Order: sequence, then structure tokens, then C-alpha cells
Amino acid sequence: MNETTETISELLQTLGLDNSYRNASLSLLEKGESRYVRDLKLNFTSTLTSAHLTEKECALLGLSTAVNNNNTPLINFYTATAEKNGATAEEIAEAVGCASLLASNNVFYRFRHFTQKEKYSQIPARIRMQLMMKPVTGKEFFELMSLTISAVNGCEMCVNAHEDSLIKLGTTEERIFDAVRIGSLVTSFGKVIF
Repeated sequence: MNETTETISELLQTLGLDNSYRNASLSLLEKGESRYVRDLKLNFTSTLTSAHLTEKECALLGLSTAVNNNNTPLINFYTATAEKNGATAEEIAEAVGCASLLASNNVFYRFRHFTQKEKYSQIPARIRMQLMMKPVTGKEFFELMSLTISAVNGCEMCVNAHEDSLIKLGTTEERIFDAVRIGSLVTSFGKVIF
């Protein structure tokens, strides 16, 4: 067994996937004995901890990003990790709901931002957002998840609005940075494990 295949096996074991699991992307990395597989493993592992987020928060951010990216193996992994770190069923559901809500908001507000027409800002959005009013994860963490999903989805208007809200809530820039870093790495990992 070469080093690349061994690293893939370790990664699959961490995820709770069968050692025989392969898809086109993972197979190409393995066939080319890509050194990137080691980076991929280390980057993935770094989504599980942070100096500025709890392990439960890391898992919920990973879950919300995995849901946003429609990645079943990662949804299963981050759900189990969140539960192991004390997340309730309500908190897990909220991470899922946040991804769904922000998907609609990001499309809608990107449209408004791209067109830059005042008329579209005057028309009511008619997007129900009760989930944001009294989040079970708390206002600050819900904003952090919202920012992360908005960054993944590339909505400048939403990123700026959520980052501004977080700063006003007293969130440190390091905490914000780590949340977005986790979202970016989960998205990256999802290009190979799906």
C-alpha cells in the first residue's frame, strides 16, 4: 500500500466510511499518488477544532456547510460529531435550517446587489425568516453560521451584513475568521468526498 492509499484509508476511517469507498475525484488523486491527499487530511482534521470555537460549534458549522453543499457523507459525519460534542436535536436542526434559509437569502440578495436597482430594494422580499428571530443556538452563533454559509455561497451583501452584526454583538475577528475557514475547508473537502 502506497502512502497516498494509506492516507485515504485513514481519512475514510475517520469519516466512518468503508475502506473501499471511492468516487472519481478520490480515485484520480489515488491513481496519481497525489501529495495533496495529505493536505486534504490535515485540512479536514483542522475543521474539528479551533482556538476560538468550541468543538460543538466547529461541528455545527461543518454540518451547516455540508448541508449547504448537499454532501451526504459529510452531513452524516458532522451530525455524529455534533451529537458527540453535546449538540441537541434542536441545534442540529437549526444548523440544517440555517443552510436552507441562507441559500435562498444569498440568491435573493446577490440579485439585488448585482442589479443595483433601487426598485428591487423597495419590493418586499417575502421570504419567511422566523428561524433568525430566536435561534436555539443563540443570536451570535446563528449569525456566525449565516456568515459562513454566505461566504461559501459568495454573497457579498450578506457577508458584509452578517460580519457587521457579529462585530456589533462583540464577536472577535478571530472567531469570525475561524468560522469562515471551517466553511471553506468543508467545501474543499466536499469536492473529493461526496
